[in-house]
Amino acid sequence: MLLKVIIVLLFIAVLISLSSALVFLMKDVGNSRKRTLYALGVRIVLAVALVGTITWGIYSGQLTSQAPWDKQLHPERVASPEKEQ
Repeated sequence: MLLKVIIVLLFIAVLISLSSALVFLMKDVGNSRKRTLYALGVRIVLAVALVGTITWGIYSGQLTSQAPWDKQLHPERVASPEKEQ
């Protein structure tokens, strides 16, 4: 559960960084300030951390797929026809 909370917080931080970069881009038109560049750099670092966290969660088994098309990847989740009768 903690891993999912971390993923959600990282995603929200990426969105905040992206929106702040947009605000800086609109306010700093013609200025030589690099606030937009720094905000986008922070977004890249947060996105890499987010992808790394998701990858670690899948690798460690804490995150699994519940998608119906993953039945061939997880045959233990498929109910056999003998058990249904």
